[in-house]
Amino acid sequence: MSSLGAIDRLSNVRAFVADGRGSILVAVAAGWFLSIGVRLAYPVLLPYLGDTYGLDLTTAGFLLTALWLCYALGQLPGGLLADRVGEGNVLVASTVISAVTLGFVAVAGSAPVVYVATAAFGFGTALYGVARFTTLSNTYPDNDGTAIGVTMAAGQAGNTLLPLAAGGIASAFAWQYGFGLVVPAFAAVAIGLRFAVPSRTSGSTSAVDSVSLETVRYVLSELRRPEILTVAAIQILTYCVWQAFTGFYPTYLIRVKGFSEGVATGLFSAFFAAGIVVQPLTGRLYDRFGIRKSLPPVLGVVVVSLVALPFLEGFWPLVVGTVFLSSILGYGTITLPYMTSAFPSDMQGTGLGFLRTVYMTIGALSPVAFGALADRGYFDKAYFVLAALVAVAIAFTWWLPEQ
Repeated sequence: MSSLGAIDRLSNVRAFVADGRGSILVAVAAGWFLSIGVRLAYPVLLPYLGDTYGLDLTTAGFLLTALWLCYALGQLPGGLLADRVGEGNVLVASTVISAVTLGFVAVAGSAPVVYVATAAFGFGTALYGVARFTTLSNTYPDNDGTAIGVTMAAGQAGNTLLPLAAGGIASAFAWQYGFGLVVPAFAAVAIGLRFAVPSRTSGSTSAVDSVSLETVRYVLSELRRPEILTVAAIQILTYCVWQAFTGFYPTYLIRVKGFSEGVATGLFSAFFAAGIVVQPLTGRLYDRFGIRKSLPPVLGVVVVSLVALPFLEGFWPLVVGTVFLSSILGYGTITLPYMTSAFPSDMQGTGLGFLRTVYMTIGALSPVAFGALADRGYFDKAYFVLAALVAVAIAFTWWLPEQ
């Protein structure tokens, strides 16, 4: 019986990667590995950037806000371009822009240049955000939660390895080398995407081929649907929490818990390493049970973990706490497939891009707000605020329709 089960699972895996879908999944996952991994290297490098340019926690938080705000503002253009010129073309363009802007970050000689180049990098990676979801949703119409979960797990691998590598390089040499060394990696991934991903994965028609009043009314009518508004509210709250937590967790471990930079970086990497397991599991939960049954328990673990964090002392309790905190990484593999599939295919990129711009723009404000609280001596209490936001998000799930 077990051998038959193994054969059946192997057959499912083969079907999952058949007809060129496996190469698409690998290429998209590789791009996301770099895109999110480099962005999440910034929190690890904040202490080095602060020493170099004299940044306090508030101004360091503003650097993260610049990164994520531009990432937010690029979502709608990315979605529009995906619908108009094709998802594959946008993925390649995003990766090339990321390589160029990171080169400027690496050679910057002043804080203003770092801020501008970082903002440009955020906008460039934003183009990748929507196109990867619509590419996978179109490629895997029956298993989009699993496919997106696998890709996001690749992103967690990037979040695990790249911050760790950046911190090690910064400690041994200089923080600039950590950015410079990933430039050729982005170039290599751009080539892989060009060959693996079709120029367009959606249908040949698009609702935004021409901009008109009728087009705007059509898009707005879809955005006003109750289920879209509800999941958008959930996403706003949870994204604010994700941004603030990931932006300052290494700094919190150093300044409040008393760990060295190396240990703090290791725990931060462990947080994302746990996400490699969490995200495919939560994606599978979504595929099987739908959003109303799978999201509340995941967010419930987040609430308990955030409330417990200020009371944890010592290395091993914080290791265990970090593992439970990684549940923060699982909500997206539930909310984002739901959000993507809720839109008609002819405006999927535009609709998702608009919502991502809204919730990411709001979420981008959370690092600077969180940093300001920390500067005023409320570092521990700020985590209670984050827990409260997640609790409100849980309440919103009751307004989502049954699937």
